[in-house]
Amino acid sequence: MLFNVFSEYLVLIIAAGILLDLIIGDPRWLPHPVVMMGKLISFLERKWNQGEHRVQKGLALTLSVILVVFLVTSSVLFIAYKLHPVLAIILEIYLISTTIAIKGLSAAAKEVLLPLKKGDTIEARKQLSMIVGRDTLNLPEKEIVRGTVETVAENTVDGITAPLFWAIIGGAPFALVYRAINTLDSMVGYKDERYGQFGWASAKLDDLANWIPARLTALSIWISSLFIKGSKGNKAWKITLRDARKHPSPNSGWSEAMVAGLLGVQLGGINYYKGRKSERATMGDPKKNLTQSDIPKAIKYMHGGWIVFFLIPGIIILFVLS
Repeated sequence: MLFNVFSEYLVLIIAAGILLDLIIGDPRWLPHPVVMMGKLISFLERKWNQGEHRVQKGLALTLSVILVVFLVTSSVLFIAYKLHPVLAIILEIYLISTTIAIKGLSAAAKEVLLPLKKGDTIEARKQLSMIVGRDTLNLPEKEIVRGTVETVAENTVDGITAPLFWAIIGGAPFALVYRAINTLDSMVGYKDERYGQFGWASAKLDDLANWIPARLTALSIWISSLFIKGSKGNKAWKITLRDARKHPSPNSGWSEAMVAGLLGVQLGGINYYKGRKSERATMGDPKKNLTQSDIPKAIKYMHGGWIVFFLIPGIIILFVLS
């Protein structure tokens, strides 16, 4: 009985967190936990990423950041609850909203689409450069669209569904721990001379934290496609199973391959990073060329995916387990 009450309460809090993100996104005037995580990671990285035993030091960084985030979040919520239960509820709603980026991801994609519609590829490249790491200076329209669609598809997992997954399991403390893991990976999880050893633990833990959410997200996007006109769902699963593992990440390929299959396009290919060519495996079949219209379609799949991802366990908890 206690578990059921807690689960129902948590589902409603997460739903409120989603609504808050959809309304306000991440306004700069509000303190954001990820900014504080980033400062902590930068401080420890400067202190520890030197000398010998960098793998062990990197593991210490990962465990330290996770422990600090969990303890601080749990303590703040506990203190808020002691002051007043309503204060704790409001605070947890806000904290969960900071871990997801539904409005931000959608808005970023639309910021690329708007100048494209006006024929302003220069501005579209500039907007794309805000959300991708690849070189965008000389990209033609087709490649601008590809970069945008890939970003929306990949970030549906780490920007929306994965934090929702961990929030469902353990509320704001688990959601923020996931965000800490994701931030660690984005800051030190590179396979280069500086971070190759030091960021190993962060990168591996990020892969582990996203493993289940990535696959459930592909399934959720596919289910949502049944209600979206023009989807090519009959072959999307075959394409996903065939191509998802081609991605350098063990997780990012699942949502990207699914979206490629549903759109009937091919994603992946050649990118340039600081002038260096990077050839990535392709996903999907090139049944048609990428066009501007594929960006709003990708956004629809993003929205459909997170709605199904949250709705199914939410309904089960509220109406089946209660």
